[in-house]
Amino acid sequence: MDLSKLGHTCVVGMHWGDEGKGKIVDLLTEHFDIVVRFNGGGNAGHTVLIGQEKFALHLLPVGVLSPGKTAAIGPGVALDAGRMLEEIDALAARGVAVGNHLKISDRAHLVMPWHKRQDVLSETALGNSKIGTTARGIGPCYADKMYRAMAIRVVDLLDARALREKIERVAAFKNKLFAACYDDTERLNPAAITEEYLAYAERMRPFICDTTTFFWESIRDGKRLLFEGANGMLLDVDHGTFPFVTSSTTGAIGVPAGAGVPAQTLQTCLGVTKAYTTRVGAGPFPSELKDDIGQYIRERGHEYGTTTGRPRRCGWFDAVAARYTARLGGLTQIAVMHLDTLTGLDRVGVCVGYETAAGPLPGMVADAAMLEQVKPVFEYLPGWKEDLRECRRFEDLPAAARAYLDKLESLIGVPVTIVSVGPERNQTLMRA
Repeated sequence: MDLSKLGHTCVVGMHWGDEGKGKIVDLLTEHFDIVVRFNGGGNAGHTVLIGQEKFALHLLPVGVLSPGKTAAIGPGVALDAGRMLEEIDALAARGVAVGNHLKISDRAHLVMPWHKRQDVLSETALGNSKIGTTARGIGPCYADKMYRAMAIRVVDLLDARALREKIERVAAFKNKLFAACYDDTERLNPAAITEEYLAYAERMRPFICDTTTFFWESIRDGKRLLFEGANGMLLDVDHGTFPFVTSSTTGAIGVPAGAGVPAQTLQTCLGVTKAYTTRVGAGPFPSELKDDIGQYIRERGHEYGTTTGRPRRCGWFDAVAARYTARLGGLTQIAVMHLDTLTGLDRVGVCVGYETAAGPLPGMVADAAMLEQVKPVFEYLPGWKEDLRECRRFEDLPAAARAYLDKLESLIGVPVTIVSVGPERNQTLMRA
């Protein structure tokens, strides 16, 4: 595959996140001019390994790691200003200067201190029914965005007087709300919050702009845009395993709204999946393995959350879910990551169907409780013992590994064009 010939492209996750999107975006960035985050917030973690340097980004687009490229945070992002500035400072300490190559949408909504507190209070109140949020304030931020009257946006940072008035008004309301709904007596301090965010405003001011117009003009001028999705499509607020989802639109259908570009802009949609399936937190996971094989995958794949450090649940590849997201996202290509993690197993499994007491399900359904109860139908293929990490061409893979990839491709119905056999950039195989 010739990456230099790709048009405007979106990279999205095909399961419940943590698929390896960061590595793919980093790999593609050299062939694009602008890398755009269009959804999610600090609940996403993209890890990139460049030589011996490991970078974990939560809000900054992966494009900040590539000199000369523009990284942009679109209006659809729930922006934690403090955390983003911490990332900028951490990169600077390692010799990576963001400089003037970062653009932040003035329309993006800000994660405020009350959003994080509400996240924690709400989860505690739910008890055994908790969703498994990362407690980064993303859900409450998006909720206030829809409520409108309580929302604070990046553009509000540019007017100190208006910002102060908004924070005072919202903090007073949230104090009453938390006391009444959660019996929380800790008071928000609007003066302290205002000073904190005015300090953020001074540092962010050079980056803030109308990114929507910037994207339009860039497209007009022949620049190529790479859209970096956060979370996975099975965490989509409308189409995922609700209510165990995030609060944004996580697939390519979120690009037009989350970035502010016409729907026809996208020419390539690259879905990223692991060679197996993982999930963090609560929610249905039909192909989960709660045995030694699941633990084997977890340890070999270092399956612990970039954002939370929580151990990920691991299971065989869920082709039912992948076929669903491939259709939902209009995927044109697939990247299969972590193929090397499955090395050493006598056989590798694929979930090809869901069974219930009433018979087989046709695929992913809206009822999360039903998905919790399904019995997975597995098919098994021969495993391989060879170390894949030294492979540099698709043809170098052992026959069993290639057969496994062919099986995934046939079940999903979308070509597998990229295969990762390790964390390094050069451990990525391109398939013609």
